[in-house]
This record gives sequence, C-alpha cells and structure tokens, in this order.
Amino acid sequence: MNRLNGRTALVTGSSRGIGRAIALALAEAGAGVIVNYRRRAAEAEAVEREIRRFARPTASVQADVSSASEVARLVRTGEERVGPIDILVNNAGIARPQPVEEIAESDWDELLDVNLKSCFLVTQAVLPGMRARQWGRIVNLSSVAAQVGGVVGPHYAASKAGMLGLTRFYAQRFAKEGITANAIAPALVETEMVTSNLNARPERIPMGRFGAVAEVADVAVMLATNGYITGQTINVNGGWYMS
Repeated sequence: MNRLNGRTALVTGSSRGIGRAIALALAEAGAGVIVNYRRRAAEAEAVEREIRRFARPTASVQADVSSASEVARLVRTGEERVGPIDILVNNAGIARPQPVEEIAESDWDELLDVNLKSCFLVTQAVLPGMRARQWGRIVNLSSVAAQVGGVVGPHYAASKAGMLGLTRFYAQRFAKEGITANAIAPALVETEMVTSNLNARPERIPMGRFGAVAEVADVAVMLATNGYITGQTINVNGGWYMS
C-alpha cells in the first residue's frame, strides 16, 4: 500500500543498518527518500538505487549531522532534489563501548554531538516547513540504553535518554499543528554496531535472539502513517525493558 504517496522523508545515517531498512520501508510505503550518510558513499548510493526500484524520488546527500552548517546544506540539497521534508527519521548515531574509567571528555562530547545534538539540529531545520504545511512526522531512534543503561557506556545511555526528552517536548509543543514526534527504542538489533560489541549477547534478551532491522523499520512506517500517536516511546527490544 502506498500510504505515503507524495511525502518526502529524510533518514539520517541511512547508508546501512537500521537507517537503511527504514529508508527502504518508507520508499516501499510510497515516500520519496533523502538518504544521508557521513562517510560510506558507495553504500548510500546502493540504497538510492534500491529506492529507485520502487519508482520513488531519491537522492543521497553527504553531511555530518552534528554540524549546523552541514545540516542546513543537507536539508537544502535534499529538498531541492527530492521535495519538502514531511517525515524526519533521526537515526544517525555512533556507539563506542568503553570501560567507564577510560571515557574521556572528548569521548563524551563526540557521543553527545553525534547522537543527541544532531537530533536537535536536524529537527530544528525541518520544523519550519512542517509547520507551514501543518503536517509532519518526527521519529527519533533512541535505545533501550536510555531505559536500562545498556552495554555501551554512560555517554551512549545519556545521549539516547536525551532523545526521549526532545521527543516529548516537540510532541507536546506541536500537537495542534499536525506534527507528531515519537521515539523508537530498540535493543540489540543485528547490525554492525551490535555484532562488533562483545558485550552485546543475545542471551541478554528474554526472547533469546537479536532483533531484525525490518522489525524496527515496520514501526517507523507505522509512526509515519499514524496521525494520532505522539510523545510515545515504542520499545522494540525482545522484552529487555517492559514499560
């Protein structure tokens, strides 16, 4: 079903993993998609080619979303090449598993910039257009680490918890303007980020397995198509955290 025909989505960090799966799922649901990446140009271009198979408008745009000037260029270029951004998926993020005693100020700053500040910057950049059109969907990729601490470190947990606060603020502030804001909190989804972390073991999950990227992408599409869910955190975590 083409429930998102005529809509344009921006998915940050969508050259691989969860972001890639969400970009493809949104395209399958009818949306044009702006694919964002920081370094992996070839992988982003491969996602772009897959989106074109759905006959959707698309473009891949390189940008470091922790930089305000690069975010401005990303939004401007994406909208010129694909269309006004109706759906924002803040997915870009990094994880650096470290013993607590080895975390330096620079590590803290980098995790907060890439994971949390980027969410603020990109949201602020697309909000004026959403408000003018009185329609928008903001989906923030948080983590079970925001709820239970996780297995990466305090810098990662804090950055993902901050995303939940941003989500709730935007949800209550713009509820009457046709704009929803929600978060997805996955746990140990089978991506390069997870499988490279020795502390991330499937036995931590009550279901006994890693999640699949498609299981997260399904929820992102649901949030993009539903106009009455806002301010919520959807837990896609195999039962690790039960709210």
